[in-house]
Amino acid sequence: MTDPVTLWRAHADDAVLLDGFHALKHALRFGAEVPVAVTADRRAALALAEELAPDLRDALDGLLAEVPERTYASLVARPHPTAVAALAVRPSREAGLRVLARVPRHAPVVVLDNPRNLGNAGAVIRLAAGFGATGVVTTGTLDPWHPTVVRGGAGLHFATVVERLTVEELPPGPLFALDPEGEDIRGTKLPDDAVLAFGSERSGLSAELRARADHLLALPMRPQVSSYNLATSVAMTLYHWSATAGAPRSV
Repeated sequence: MTDPVTLWRAHADDAVLLDGFHALKHALRFGAEVPVAVTADRRAALALAEELAPDLRDALDGLLAEVPERTYASLVARPHPTAVAALAVRPSREAGLRVLARVPRHAPVVVLDNPRNLGNAGAVIRLAAGFGATGVVTTGTLDPWHPTVVRGGAGLHFATVVERLTVEELPPGPLFALDPEGEDIRGTKLPDDAVLAFGSERSGLSAELRARADHLLALPMRPQVSSYNLATSVAMTLYHWSATAGAPRSV
């Protein structure tokens, strides 16, 4: 059997870091290829599996390798309270782009236009996965597969398509951009093939995306309140879509 630390180092440069038990759990549930997983406390990790993921108990039993706590801490930048970490193979970009381009779609694509906050991006991916969105696309310089984003997404990058594109490369479909100057979203039924765009936390929509939008929509907000958090805005919009057109689909 290959030493888990040797295996880890062989994959570390091009793999996706899964920080913590929940990230590993979600990645496995949605088909991630995980060549190595380590824990500083195998008994505790398997007890968590018994409690929270009995469907994965046997898979985790065969996958998790126990290493000394000091070794575990040397493999990750920020040790997780569950003392579990794994490396997963990043999904094919080509396959993701095919999914994004496919029409008709059964659920919207979320676009984060030039986002700045890694944690917010992760929270949005987690939301999108929960609502069954087709994917999350970012524009700009933020890497949506950055370890901090993956940590914020709790491993749910593997439950939806996550890619970085330019505005010109956005998937097909009517583009609804969220903007304070738009029409009240409550008067609009969002179609399943919608592309839902959200501006950055600091500066809002870029001029390029705003010019391309087919519709500008505004979320209801009390006067004199400046804005919502990005993840909150996405959650409100996806809930509106689910209540008027689609819904999270059980698998």
